[in-house]
Amino acid sequence: MSRGTLMKLTTIASYALFLATFVTVLRNVLHNFDVQSYLQNNDTITFVSLLAIILLLVHSLVHLIIHRKKKIYLVDFACYKPDSTLMFPKEEGYRALKNFYSEDITSFYKKVLERSGISDIAYFPDSCKVLPPRFRFSESRKEVEMVVFGAVEELLAKTNINVVDIGFLIVNSSTFNPTPSISAAIVNHFKLREDVLSYNLGGMGCSAGLISIDLANRLLREQPNTYALVVSTESMTQNCYTGKVKSMMVTNVLFRIGGAAILLSNKSSDRSRSKYELNHVVRTHKGSDDNSYKCVYQQQDDEELIGISLSRDLMVIASEALKSNIMRLGPLVLPLSEKVKYLVSLIAKKMLKMKRKTYVPDFKKAFDHFCIHAGGRGIIDGMEKHLGLTEWHIEPSRMTLFRFGNTSSSSVWYELAYSEAKGRIKKNDKVWQIAFGSGFKCNSAVWSALKTVKPIKGQNPWMDDIDDFPVQVPKEMPIGN
Repeated sequence: MSRGTLMKLTTIASYALFLATFVTVLRNVLHNFDVQSYLQNNDTITFVSLLAIILLLVHSLVHLIIHRKKKIYLVDFACYKPDSTLMFPKEEGYRALKNFYSEDITSFYKKVLERSGISDIAYFPDSCKVLPPRFRFSESRKEVEMVVFGAVEELLAKTNINVVDIGFLIVNSSTFNPTPSISAAIVNHFKLREDVLSYNLGGMGCSAGLISIDLANRLLREQPNTYALVVSTESMTQNCYTGKVKSMMVTNVLFRIGGAAILLSNKSSDRSRSKYELNHVVRTHKGSDDNSYKCVYQQQDDEELIGISLSRDLMVIASEALKSNIMRLGPLVLPLSEKVKYLVSLIAKKMLKMKRKTYVPDFKKAFDHFCIHAGGRGIIDGMEKHLGLTEWHIEPSRMTLFRFGNTSSSSVWYELAYSEAKGRIKKNDKVWQIAFGSGFKCNSAVWSALKTVKPIKGQNPWMDDIDDFPVQVPKEMPIGN
């Protein structure tokens, strides 16, 4: 019998004992209660009402005990910061492209590089700095293990947790899925216990990090007194595309090295040392629509070279996915005033057929901090406009794209790390992480800060140069001819 099953049986037995005790006490009270005398002095309806109230209170109490929501805590997290030798100036990349591609292809790359919003100090694997790239399988494994082991080692040092206490391990990596899995590599490297339940999520895109958080959340609610280790990463080496299809070339410019490790706990004793409490996870999947399904699509080109194609409709599809997501998230987090405004505008448009836009709720009244996936400049600009955010609110996303590039599913953690490094996270603040990914998916996670987070040097990828941020990111950053 598993420990989780044993705990459930113990809980049920406790509730049964409580009910038996309550019934015994109630029976003793009623034994000395003269019903006939009571009814002579009071009407029957009053007696029945009293009995109904007692039964309702008992039912409510039992329901509250059985269905009480377990609290899930984010003890801490770590974002991997590569060695400075892996920084890759765009100028250097452009020179390599000129020696490999035609003028037409090089010109396209130059335009995308200049408008990417990414700095010259983001990180690129050595395997992709040369053309043609070194596509050896060993290079992909080397890159991923460097990132994953580095992030987990830092997290274990920060939390001082014993690895034998980890009950769940969840890893997400979209395109690189070796055998044995990345999760197995972590179990082997850190010597996790034999009965650890490990999961390896693949092919789920940039929103997979929050899917991993949701899975950890669901598992922790079923098995008490344990930890879940979540690791989010992606392989640049695996994703380098050397073909000539422009829709498949953009990812070469946007993506950079990155990864994050997150420790979640369901132990009430961990509340005092944890940074955040998980409030909600809302997931939206638009995959039933063909255009949404294929807007971020891995495929072969005519030369049988594999790459990921980005549709021209990506921003429109992302906007629709966002609308679906916030329609489910809004009722959970928005103040009543915003709910009423949204409902009135919806009735006016849908029922009264009035020609007016549906009111977009002011999520600034629900959240203090926004961690929007740094997928690209277009995504960030679009979210800023659609949600009516200020430069201050969008700053963590814009600076993350500038400093680290698109690190895929881990980007929302670099953004939260930025807010922490700036000393912005105060006790009781609300944080909204939102990510988009292939499929097409839009996922949200809502956290409450349990404490004021003080910036600590050496425990945050931003701390070495946080005083240099924010910077003004021009619409276009020219590179050489």
